[in-house]
Amino acid sequence: MQQAEDYRAEVQALADLVDPLGDADFDIRTQFRDWTINDVIGHLYMFDVAALKTLQGEREFAAFFAPIQAQLAKGASLRDAQIPWLDGLAGRALFERWRENAQAVADAYAKADPKQRVKWAGPDMSALSSITARQMETWAHGQEVFDILGEERIETDRIRNIAHLGVATFGWSFANRGLDIPEPAPHVVLTSPSGATWEWNDPQPDNRVQGSAVDFARVVTQVRNVADTALETFGNTAERWMKIAQCFAGPPADPPEPGQRHLVC
Repeated sequence: MQQAEDYRAEVQALADLVDPLGDADFDIRTQFRDWTINDVIGHLYMFDVAALKTLQGEREFAAFFAPIQAQLAKGASLRDAQIPWLDGLAGRALFERWRENAQAVADAYAKADPKQRVKWAGPDMSALSSITARQMETWAHGQEVFDILGEERIETDRIRNIAHLGVATFGWSFANRGLDIPEPAPHVVLTSPSGATWEWNDPQPDNRVQGSAVDFARVVTQVRNVADTALETFGNTAERWMKIAQCFAGPPADPPEPGQRHLVC
């Protein structure tokens, strides 16, 4: 699957940024819920392992995820739930483990049947959706590391996978909040990093989201408030969507307040 190679490239982009850091640097706090860089890499590592286990089979995934699910059921946050599993793994050692495992994940999914059904913490999904979600999460959580280290990420057209996921979760963004899903879904017109134009849904001049694919991905992954982007919305449905867009699973989450997430200069 090409998406497996896109995930691999996403991992590499973050790894290149983090590689020069020393152990103490992993304790730097980001703008995302006070998570440290250690927390970010630990989170990505844990769920990358989960993605590898689920490809191996339902039993392997269940055995891996049961202790984590038990922690979450007791009210632990995702960050708290990973602490027992990591068992003190942190800093450079954690980084190297994450980077090595990520290559195994990419290798496994590159050879997988895209239509294979795999278990997850939420509904089952295809292997294609699973590796796309890993790319999305690596990109999204990578953003807080790029931000806090004051580095602009060089974006490529592999971001199309994340933009497509954002469009596909239009209905989920409303239903997850117990809201009626407005119809029809807005026309989405995005400019790719290479300058190409990408479009989804039927053209509707009065029901449209347009702008850069990077800005759109930032909004649907909730790493930026739409007010901090150059995205344009036309019509009530498009405007409402961009205020609550959520392309990831889990309970409803609110985007950061305007100005809360930004590149640290």
